Amino acid sequence: MRMRKLAAAWLSAAIAIGLAGSAQAAELKVLSSNAIKTVLEELVPQFEKASEHKIALTLGTAAELKVAIEKGAPFDVAIGTAAGIDDLAKQGKVEANAKAALARSGVGVAVKKGAPKPDISTTEAFKKTLLDAKSIAFVEQGNSGIYLKTLFVRLGIADQIKDKLKPLPASNPAAHAVANGEAEIGMTQISEILPYAGAELVGPLPADIQLTTVFSAGVAADSKDAAAAKAFLAFLNSSAAGAVKKAKGLDPG
Repeated sequence: MRMRKLAAAWLSAAIAIGLAGSAQAAELKVLSSNAIKTVLEELVPQFEKASEHKIALTLGTAAELKVAIEKGAPFDVAIGTAAGIDDLAKQGKVEANAKAALARSGVGVAVKKGAPKPDISTTEAFKKTLLDAKSIAFVEQGNSGIYLKTLFVRLGIADQIKDKLKPLPASNPAAHAVANGEAEIGMTQISEILPYAGAELVGPLPADIQLTTVFSAGVAADSKDAAAAKAFLAFLNSSAAGAVKKAKGLDPG
């Protein structure tokens, strides 16, 4: 009941904001990091139904989408790392006063559902798990994948595990590869592990080597539907949306 009341309160405010500057419904082009995919899958239909605006969603790694925007890809709302959105604002691609932090995410370890869960409780245990693993999957150009490659060097195991690494394209998420038996261990954002029924979350990386990524959203500086885009941002930061983020493995804000 409380959740429905929160959702109703947000929707009333968002609709008022989104329709105030437009006499008709808009179609918003949203470019988003895969880390927020499951959240958007649940929330976008709610927004569309309540506001009558439509969302054209494009997913990819935050790094790939940032490059696309820099090359001129059209968008109304971009969702990526906080650093990436801030940089787009400095370039004049994102409206400086129309961006907001959405969620924080950590990197997790996944194995095939039903497989024994390795010990990753400490950094030393995590290192041993990687050294003992037959294969290790991660999305090479993803935010977590870029970090992991530097982490392997930092831990002094890069040369020892290089032959078992399976760098993946964004179209084949690490948890999907693990669920399909393509790799023994997968590492990616926790929010990108939970949706796969055939994969199981072992846990987050140890705190002293964890990468916490803040994901933000920003409205395009040249958006023709800025009022609707800002309403969508307000929706993504509502209390009701926060509960969805938690359920999907993200920390709000």
